[in-house]
Amino acid sequence: MAIRIALHHKTSYRYDRQVALSPHEVRLRPAPHARTPILSYSLSVLPQEHFINWQQDPYGNYIGRFVFPEKTDTLAFTVDLVADMTVINPFDFFIEQYAEHFPFAYPEQLQWELSAYAQPEPAGPLLLAWVAAARRELLAQPMNTTDFLVAINQRLQRDIAYLLRMEPGVQTPEDTLEKRSGSCRDSGWLLVQILRTMGLAARFVSGYLIQLRADQEAFDGPSGPVEDFTDLHAWTEVYIPGPGWIGLDPTSGMLAGEGHIPLACTAVPSSAAPVTGYTDKAEVEFFHEMTVTRIHEAPRVTKPYSESDWQNI
Repeated sequence: MAIRIALHHKTSYRYDRQVALSPHEVRLRPAPHARTPILSYSLSVLPQEHFINWQQDPYGNYIGRFVFPEKTDTLAFTVDLVADMTVINPFDFFIEQYAEHFPFAYPEQLQWELSAYAQPEPAGPLLLAWVAAARRELLAQPMNTTDFLVAINQRLQRDIAYLLRMEPGVQTPEDTLEKRSGSCRDSGWLLVQILRTMGLAARFVSGYLIQLRADQEAFDGPSGPVEDFTDLHAWTEVYIPGPGWIGLDPTSGMLAGEGHIPLACTAVPSSAAPVTGYTDKAEVEFFHEMTVTRIHEAPRVTKPYSESDWQNI
């Protein structure tokens, strides 16, 4: 089953005067390891007078570096992409035998290669207490690694309430645990630190989240969004020998699937900002819009051909 969608994302800034723009780095192109098939992609930018150089950062993410030679009162970045929302089974992987149960140790060479993602920040008392409780309740004896990842992700989802937080930056793990709430980026960074503290390599992910309305209401539990939806989102990836990087979304308590399109995966959140750069001092109005549109739907058990479809056939 596949639903083909078109995603439109525009970020724009309007200044009250002509300003000079520094070179801007833009991380709004799907990462090389994105599992959702991307059929087409375009990034258009205002002002039109600019130079662009595509490059990759030390983590392998795509970065568009824009240089603007002239002053302007408008800066805008517009992404349009088409993707097939083919269902992905997030559990479709095999783990190396030595890592099938947690805790396990990475081989020496792999540990060295993952060092940028393995060193946690100095842990505060709340983080240490949370990890100790998780170890005590989940790891009285070695646990299947997949079951452990699911349990840790769901445990954090239950403990931290999701909220929309418009302030810039990412909360510290201690702040998130003390408030027991945070945005997706706060929960994602907290899970990174939890996994690193427990001996696993983990990284911060920013990207697009696409959620499509289900054809039928669920018989038990929530049915999901009532309308098709997309937004910028953040989650976590953990490195497990065998499958490699596995996406965990502590906002939902689920593994990342076809609706998660990574844009940047980094050791620290500050390196994953969608747009970085600066301008002359000025008053600015910020505009942000995102839409997702279905442009093709294959017939499926939950939504077969309609009578009009049959007449057309």
